[in-house]
Amino acid sequence: MSPQSDSAEQSLTEVETHGVERIPDADRTASPLDLFRLAFGGANTFSTCVLGAFPILFGLSFWQGLAATLLGVLAGALILSPMAVFGPVNGTNNAVSSSAHLGVHGRVVGSFLSLLTAIAFFSISVWSSGDALVGGAHRLFGLSRGDLTYAVAYALFAGLVLAVCVYGFRFMLFVNKVAVASATVLFLLGAIAFAGDFDASYAGVFTDTADAATKDLFWPSFIGAALIVLSNPVSFGAFLGDWSRYIPASTPRRRVMGAAFLSQVATLVPFLFGLATASIIAAKAPDYVDPAAPDFVGGLLAISPGWYFLPVCLLALIGGMSTGTTALYGTGLDFSSVFPRLSRVQATLLVGVLSTVFIFVGRFGLDLVQSISTFATMIITCTTPWMVVMMLGFWTRRGWYDPDALQVFNRRQRGGRYWFAHGWNWRGMTAWWVAAVLGVLFTDIPGQFVGPLGGLANGVDISLPLSLVVAAVLFLTLLRLFPEPRAVYGPEGARLARTVEVPVPPVTGPGASPAPSATLRA
Repeated sequence: MSPQSDSAEQSLTEVETHGVERIPDADRTASPLDLFRLAFGGANTFSTCVLGAFPILFGLSFWQGLAATLLGVLAGALILSPMAVFGPVNGTNNAVSSSAHLGVHGRVVGSFLSLLTAIAFFSISVWSSGDALVGGAHRLFGLSRGDLTYAVAYALFAGLVLAVCVYGFRFMLFVNKVAVASATVLFLLGAIAFAGDFDASYAGVFTDTADAATKDLFWPSFIGAALIVLSNPVSFGAFLGDWSRYIPASTPRRRVMGAAFLSQVATLVPFLFGLATASIIAAKAPDYVDPAAPDFVGGLLAISPGWYFLPVCLLALIGGMSTGTTALYGTGLDFSSVFPRLSRVQATLLVGVLSTVFIFVGRFGLDLVQSISTFATMIITCTTPWMVVMMLGFWTRRGWYDPDALQVFNRRQRGGRYWFAHGWNWRGMTAWWVAAVLGVLFTDIPGQFVGPLGGLANGVDISLPLSLVVAAVLFLTLLRLFPEPRAVYGPEGARLARTVEVPVPPVTGPGASPAPSATLRA
């Protein structure tokens, strides 16, 4: 056994002490394969199957649903993969890295987005896994399926996920190593279990005999399904640096990006499992895919052969742990820097409790499917423009950053290269919020969420391409019209952007030493 692996095992049951400060080079022992395991393990789960069922819930045929799924996964993987490079370069998470493009204070945007994402996907994992465990126990042991039973299952499962997050990165990596292999085996067993019932000719509701009103809903439904699928890879954008920061800075960037891309392509396993089983449920037990009260988990258990009940329960347990921990860990990590009185453990517990409250409200007080789809839509429309600003910023800066200046906010200091205007880089901030607002306004998911301008595109949801283009064009335009300080660019200078020579504000505040940066010019 290598010293590296021995160290990892020794730290497995130790509570992680690192916050969002730069990870020391000596502690960067992870590899692109570890990033793949975490990103794939966090999505190779039962909750991803639930998202995979949405094309059928939206009325698409199996083949139409497959096309929407492939579009969503591949587009999402392409958007996500560049976000993996910030961690190795800066040794910190992506929210902190965003200080370089949004400003020392503007980095809280990334914290907000990670909180939104964590609540959504932690909730999906607990909902779906809890429902599957209770349903499986009902079929196997006759356990009652009342609200109290579900509430207890959700609370216990949420507590288990929280415990793993409290231990930190090494424990989470161990859970995901187990989850990647075991969940894949269970999905393959599912392919055997449902092979005899699967019929790829499932037609959906958009057939030749459908009325005109139904046919008019095809493209809105197709795009809406693709966006919900795409929300899964995009949801990792705020978190990817939490894990890649443990990868050495010398690792080739193409390998890091490749690991992130392939991790999302691999999620076609759970997505297709959800799509295929949902089409079987629609054919054999259509009441479970009734748009008024869909119940994918209940339908899956209803069509499962008896011998597959236990694997379903194991899949729910293992997969839910993986999704829940990857969603919650990063947000707790980041909020410990936003609220300095909270340690990483305390911040993780706080976010976990808030997410658990949302779970109970969404499950017992709201429409579950609408809650999921609306949250997924908000994640895409708000996170994608932020990712565009980050990626274009990385490109214009030629991948050069000052890791120490990124930590000014966390140290409760002021000044430095990324101070801009009172801690805000209004160029990046403007590009983000304008694109995000426009995305929300033009969102159009029939029966779920329709923005005030959603009907202007004849029922087609153009929120994602619109927000992508607006964020990119506006950010690059602002960089040309209103140059950033030369100091934020590296020795090779800017790419496609103009710069201006201005002094670097001195770093002041707790722990700041008399710095020559007060008179430093770029």
